Amino acid sequence: MSQQEKTSKKLHPLMFAGTGSDVGKSIITSAFCRIFLQDGYHPAPFKAQNMALNSYATPDGLEIGRAQAVQAEAAGIPCHTDMNPLLLKPTTDKVCQVVLNGKPTGNQHAYEYFKKEGREELRQEVYSAFDRLQERYNPIVMEGAGSISEINLREVDLVNMPMAMHAKANVILVADIDRGGVFASVYGSVMLLTEEERKYVKGILINKFRGDIRLFESGVKIIEDLCGIPVIGVVPYYKDIYIEEEDSVMLQTKNLQATHGKVNVAVVLLRHLSNFTDFNVLERDPRVHLYYTNNTDEIEKADIVLIPGSKSTLSDLYELRRNGVAQSIIKAHKNGATVVGICGGFQIMGQEVCDLNHVESNIDRLPGLGLLPITTQMEGEKVTRQVQFSFLDTDSICEGYEIHMGATVPVEDAKASPLNNLKDGRTDGYFLNEKCFGTYIHGILDNSAVIDYLLAPYADKLSEKTFDFKAFKEEQYNKLAEHVRKHVDMDLVYRIMEEGVV
Repeated sequence: MSQQEKTSKKLHPLMFAGTGSDVGKSIITSAFCRIFLQDGYHPAPFKAQNMALNSYATPDGLEIGRAQAVQAEAAGIPCHTDMNPLLLKPTTDKVCQVVLNGKPTGNQHAYEYFKKEGREELRQEVYSAFDRLQERYNPIVMEGAGSISEINLREVDLVNMPMAMHAKANVILVADIDRGGVFASVYGSVMLLTEEERKYVKGILINKFRGDIRLFESGVKIIEDLCGIPVIGVVPYYKDIYIEEEDSVMLQTKNLQATHGKVNVAVVLLRHLSNFTDFNVLERDPRVHLYYTNNTDEIEKADIVLIPGSKSTLSDLYELRRNGVAQSIIKAHKNGATVVGICGGFQIMGQEVCDLNHVESNIDRLPGLGLLPITTQMEGEKVTRQVQFSFLDTDSICEGYEIHMGATVPVEDAKASPLNNLKDGRTDGYFLNEKCFGTYIHGILDNSAVIDYLLAPYADKLSEKTFDFKAFKEEQYNKLAEHVRKHVDMDLVYRIMEEGVV
């Protein structure tokens, strides 16, 4: 069979489900999207329901989980809401904003969301999204959520086994050996499935292995004998491959203090921080030392202070004023530091943030940091769109996306001073001077023209050349694919996908 004949053959979908949360399903899904692309297929990712504050705007101006946008990038295709038809964005520990097919449908309490009533309507929405996607791509690389065996939620589950059964997907169970208890987690997860569900589990992948893999050869046999399911691979833990993370759980552990010899960039660690991937390019830029902090001393040591987006701007602004971080940002700026706000951070930099209609909270209004002569009024309709723009007076076309609620305008006695001119004729942001500006555009820092401008006042610290983030990301996807391919039996994976489920 020729390569063309091989790749034109329809493969059954592959789902990576987990023994629990944070076992590496998203990264493994990204790896297989790139592997299938390298092998000549036309893959696409799919996750029926995702819970994350880190979202992304599709080319159609709709909203999906950032993880599926990353997976689509690994697959070499534009992202689409059919890849993540249901997105839950936590606003509190018990309440989420529900985004269906890219559009917010309102906030819902977790207890209400997981009730049986209305569940079938959501189920049909995610099934329809998958069906549309499967007509356009081959194969579909699916991702489950949390544990495959949340038996208390079996009747209302939309994303794990019911989704796999609708898709007739071959399920690979992913287990994290680094956290311990891998035998119990794998065996328990399989045994808690119904007899019908177990038919769909065709392989087990052991992830995040540390040490000499040969020492686990007996472990592989034990798992296969216990479960009657083949282990398709044991993937080692890695430290030298950089793929965007799905959530911000570990941000506070990253580079917690300023250092000498580079431009020190502090990202203010907000309680409801969203779209932290805005800063990935700076994390990788060799000219920069970036750290996340809400420590007032560390903020005041920074050359550049970045105020990120927030899912709850007024709540985070209140906290910044309460814990002294607001004063430390203002002090850092007075002492010569650059301060830049993105989305909610842009709103926070102004004179005032108002929420008279209680769109976001019960707080009517709060004074901002007073660094920019702007005022913001929260509004009920969410703006989601991809944008092309020119930054200040540069000629190069930059790209980014907007996801925000609220309208920001100059205060009465301030003149307009936009930071960006959008391709459609609109303007964005506010430019006070080279060391104080804000924008609604996420991904603005992915553009080299913006990064070079941001770092220019600190040229005496710079020795490295401009960083090509797009080329860097492509290199990382390829390294990830090579790493996983090396430790997975891809011939077995293809046989599983060609045979399909029983």
